[in-house]
Order: sequence, then structure tokens, then C-alpha cells
Amino acid sequence: MCYHSKQTKIALEVQSRFKATIDNPLEFKPATHANGFEYPKTPVVIDEKPNIITHYNWGLIPAWAQDEDIKKFTLNAKIETISEKPSFKNSVNKRCLVIANGFYEWQWLDSKGKNKNKFEIGIGNDDLFAFAGIYSQWTNTITGEIKNTYAIVTTQANTVMSEIHNIKKRMPVILTPEDEAKWLQHHPIEAFAFPYEVNLVAKNLNQNSLF
Repeated sequence: MCYHSKQTKIALEVQSRFKATIDNPLEFKPATHANGFEYPKTPVVIDEKPNIITHYNWGLIPAWAQDEDIKKFTLNAKIETISEKPSFKNSVNKRCLVIANGFYEWQWLDSKGKNKNKFEIGIGNDDLFAFAGIYSQWTNTITGEIKNTYAIVTTQANTVMSEIHNIKKRMPVILTPEDEAKWLQHHPIEAFAFPYEVNLVAKNLNQNSLF
């Protein structure tokens, strides 16, 4: 799965890479580690405004939810069941690009996960990329607060990720640059499931070596 990411590039680099403008520069804050379970606001591009970079909270809250508690279970959405799960099926065609330049996974070295290797994974050269994401808008019926939230779409692990995420064998869907527009334009979601992939580079942070 994908619960830990990073986005360390400055605003000008992000805008140039995605050919879009940050709508609220005060919200833009590079981060070496975004922990999904803290439900941070991170930069995204949504299908309705492909020329704008905005900030949504990680952890999708479907519009029908009574409260926010569901978000702890909706950081990721499995691409194989995304159209069936009540939490996600209404967001299948609410697509977004989740901007990052790396994510973190832990390789279990024993059956209980007491010993682990931490890996940083990206596309090489610390380059920016986009996770495939889906989003939702939720209104707190008590306070009237509106929250825009997202989930990162995951698929079956490729060869590299199977060795790293060696228990659940999952990985986030990382889009090729030429397919980012196709994702936003609602091309069939099945086309982005395994064996769809980009080339990944993984660094073992415990040993400071490439995988």
C-alpha cells in the first residue's frame, strides 16, 4: 500500500512539471515525509481544473459519510475493487493527480515485521511524478465545513515492489507523464492496473544502497 510519501520540490519546479499554477501559494509546503495517518494536505491536480494545483487532504471521505472516521480506512483504494466499494464507487470518475517525488515502504525481514528495511522509492533522479488518485467533497453537517479529500489508487506489486512490499505485495499506481492527461480524462480505470507500470528506483535507507 502507500501511506508515506514526500514532495520536496519548490513551487516553481512543481508548476513547471505539471504545467499548472498553484492556487494558494501559502498552502504549498515541501515535505520530506507526509504520513497519511496524519491526513495532511498535499498538492493535487483535479480533472475539473487541470491547469490548477490545489491542496486536498489525504484520506478520502465519501459525501455520504456521517463523520470523518472513515478516512483512516481510505488512504488507498484498490484498483481491482474501486468500482464496487461504497467508499470509492462514487469517485471513480473524480480523478486527480497526487504530486510527489518519492514514497516509502518497509520490507519485512521476519514473519512478524519486527525487523524491517526502510526503502525510498521513486522514478530516479528525485524527479516529480503523479500517483493516480480519486477525490471526494464532504460537508460536515454540524459545522458546515467543506473538506476536499483523496485516496491513492493501488495495484498489484511489480517485480521490484514485490521484493520490498513483500507481505501484501501492493504498490501505488504511478502514472507515466503521457498518461496523466488520460487519467484525468477518465480513460477506463482497468487500463491502469497491473501490469501497467513505470520504471522505479528503490533506495534501501538502512544500507544506503540502491535496489
